[in-house]
Amino acid sequence: MRAVITVVGKDRTGIIAAISQSLADHKVNVQDISQNVVEDMFAMVMFVDITACTVPFDAFCADLDRIGAELGMQVHCMHEDIFNAMHRI
Repeated sequence: MRAVITVVGKDRTGIIAAISQSLADHKVNVQDISQNVVEDMFAMVMFVDITACTVPFDAFCADLDRIGAELGMQVHCMHEDIFNAMHRI
């Protein structure tokens, strides 16, 4: 099982570290990551394996939302099945 995580907001130190720490705490593995900074705007997309996640998916997403709020960032977490269904024509 995989999920897609997006992080967007004003660039600052510690964004990747904070998100990655939460993933490690919940035994979620990063499979792919792309990040970019344009002027002072940070954007990141991560594909993560949630198979071994130690909490229910909703609780995992809520934790990422909390971290996003602390960082002043928008963090969105979506199960891969939902992501694929939204983009299927």
